[in-house]
Amino acid sequence: MTKHFIKGTIFLILISFLAVNPLLAATKSEGQGIIKKSQQAFYYAGKDFKARVFMKLINPQGQQRIRDLVMLRKNEPNEEQRYFIYFYEPADVRNTTFMVFKYPNKDSSRWLFIPSINMVKRIAANDKRSSFIGSDFTYEDISGRDIIFDTHTLLREEAQGGKACYVVESIPKEESEYTKKISWIDKTNFLPLKEEYYDSRGELYKVFTADEIKTVQGFPTVTRRTMKNLKSGHRTEVTFKEVNYNLGIEEDLFSERNLKNPPQRWIK
Repeated sequence: MTKHFIKGTIFLILISFLAVNPLLAATKSEGQGIIKKSQQAFYYAGKDFKARVFMKLINPQGQQRIRDLVMLRKNEPNEEQRYFIYFYEPADVRNTTFMVFKYPNKDSSRWLFIPSINMVKRIAANDKRSSFIGSDFTYEDISGRDIIFDTHTLLREEAQGGKACYVVESIPKEESEYTKKISWIDKTNFLPLKEEYYDSRGELYKVFTADEIKTVQGFPTVTRRTMKNLKSGHRTEVTFKEVNYNLGIEEDLFSERNLKNPPQRWIK
């Protein structure tokens, strides 16, 4: 093997690295931007938001449990948000309330009022991937996961449900319930149409789907969605009704006092 051959080989390797590395950086930059737009479309539409929400928890035998609740959300400056959720049914969670203070670039603060013991419980940051009231959605799924906690890479573009999508891989930077998530993001409205979650063995174990999208007051809105646990066979189907944006929700709704005694005008 000649010196000229070795030098030529090294040169080709360097050229290949320089060609591929900017492409890798570009796909990561694009992935970050796409997920950012998706978060804005999915979680930040309008100045505020209210909906009556019905959660259907379905076990592998087809038996169902229903959660009936109202969800309110208010956007704050600098991408902060406030969430307030009040439960009507079933009886074991009636009058339970849940509140989130969401901040950019750090963990959200979450509180749960448990009426049976008349106590407000602060939900620890490491519990954010725990089940939300027995459903297949987590506490974090309700208000969204900050994009800084994952590395996002654009993998490809392909159709999902007949709609052109960006396919983005999100890998947690720290230990999480899942090791990667693959998202199909609608290229037109940037709503997530499908998400796949993979466990520590690299096996697919949870799937989110946007089953119905309607335009409400000019905002494309996922009005029906499902989260399926492929390992347990359990799934949660969620329907949003009476959806309204820009209602003028007051800042003082989001307080510990209102967790225990929510204003009737906002939970009816």
